[in-house]
Amino acid sequence: MCSPERPAPAGQHFDVLVIGGGINGIAIARECAQGGKHTLLIDQNDFASGTTSRSTRIIHGGLRYLEHGEINLVRESLRERERLLCQSPHLVRPMQFLLALSSDQRPFMRSSLAVRTGLWLYHKWAGGQRQISRASEFERQLDHGRTWSLYSYEDAQCEFPERLAAEWLTEAVAAGATARNYTHLLQIVHKDGHVTGARLRDTFTGNEFEVSTGKIVNASGPWADLVLNTSGLQVKRMVGGVRGSHVVLPRFSGISGTALFTEATDGRPFFVIPWNGQLLVGTTEVVDTGDPDETQPSFSEIDYLFDSFARLFPRSGLTKADIRYAFAGIRPLPFSPGKKMASVTRKHILYDHADEGLNGLLSVIGGKLTTALSVAREIARKLGIAVQEPANVFAAPAPADGIQSSFKHWARLVGCKASIPESCAQSIASWHGRRALAIAQAASFNKKLRTPLCEHTCHIVAEAVEAVMHEFAVTLGDILLRRVPVALGACWSEACSYQAANRIGCALNWSEARIYNEFDRFEQEREKFLHPRDNHVPQRPPAVVNS
Repeated sequence: MCSPERPAPAGQHFDVLVIGGGINGIAIARECAQGGKHTLLIDQNDFASGTTSRSTRIIHGGLRYLEHGEINLVRESLRERERLLCQSPHLVRPMQFLLALSSDQRPFMRSSLAVRTGLWLYHKWAGGQRQISRASEFERQLDHGRTWSLYSYEDAQCEFPERLAAEWLTEAVAAGATARNYTHLLQIVHKDGHVTGARLRDTFTGNEFEVSTGKIVNASGPWADLVLNTSGLQVKRMVGGVRGSHVVLPRFSGISGTALFTEATDGRPFFVIPWNGQLLVGTTEVVDTGDPDETQPSFSEIDYLFDSFARLFPRSGLTKADIRYAFAGIRPLPFSPGKKMASVTRKHILYDHADEGLNGLLSVIGGKLTTALSVAREIARKLGIAVQEPANVFAAPAPADGIQSSFKHWARLVGCKASIPESCAQSIASWHGRRALAIAQAASFNKKLRTPLCEHTCHIVAEAVEAVMHEFAVTLGDILLRRVPVALGACWSEACSYQAANRIGCALNWSEARIYNEFDRFEQEREKFLHPRDNHVPQRPPAVVNS
């Protein structure tokens, strides 16, 4: 594959180097750059391609954390949830949840009174601003052979945290950060007990170079121990890797827009969540100490997830053959030998390696999508960076109908500018927010850029060009799985990949050889990540055409 044109920052000095471009690393780089520090963010693969893209995709306060007494974590998470709802309403949206506990399960709260009290506190700590309604349509789908105690509450969903990561990344760069994906850390350089720099390698060219810095933040998630071990640093083990797997199923008749939170066949917390026109079902907890790059959902996990789903919804009509995707990621929980996984804290832990004789090196372990910005603020303060504390948020920015009205008006502007149907403009606006108008402007001048990425989607080639020009996408996978994640949709097939590779390649002036190469690499990545059930298997991509 042709290497991207991006000069290496060889020999440059940075105030802060952030290792790991997941949601935490991006948030940290953004906070440091906005605090006036010259910041370098690197990732060995693509930004948001690890744990961030393999999560359950909810923005939540952690209702189940109440059972373990993590009150401060719940309150912090609820505050951050409300801030995200205010700051990114196009990507983070309220979602109704139904808590369903049956008489033959071990409830995670011991009585109806305890559950109701917990939900009241949960609602109160969030500001108590939104109405909680019943989800009768969903209730009717549950197994009628069991006695259910049903409770309704509200959390939020970020369908595409990859998009949230892309927005924060562009904000970090706008504030002065340098961002480099596909940049491998070879060694943390140190002298006399102090961090002095890092030796890096460009994955595409193989070129090695050094940068100097006095502050390094290891935010590489499940790779955190590997990063330090590679540099030969003698530090205690930090990560207790736990694999979480999900399956994606089609929606079935009678299912509503409500999410379900219950307990699986073994008593573990279990979610069935409307997502991207499908159902996201998960998750598992399996100890995994292998290479996070190679993690896969096991057959037994897939069976466990589907059997738990089928037990909840015996009349859904779905079978294991209906599973569209199965994917897994590693949760970087703190290493806690002897503890049950359910009791390991979900709160992040910050390690200052000065305690081990290496000043200037911090590692962050754990955390979650909801609290990424608060983690970033904490680390910035630890680095001596002035942090502008966010205002307290106790209410949603506007009623839901008000947000929808504003969103539809914005989508109409995008549609008019790009000369595309309003329904397509809404899809673009929901993923790109304020940048949607700039995308529409580019599309208005070029028919190629108004072309859909494939025949099943409203998303257009102009979004792919935006991803490459302004959001650091390099490969076809960066575009179709993370910046414009149409390949996560229900109808995507190899035929769609061929069509998208061709149309994107033409717009970006890729050679025919590169289009073939990008397609092949993309299908390998999609197979490794999602394990799709795909019945459309053409043998070769079509010839390049100017469509």
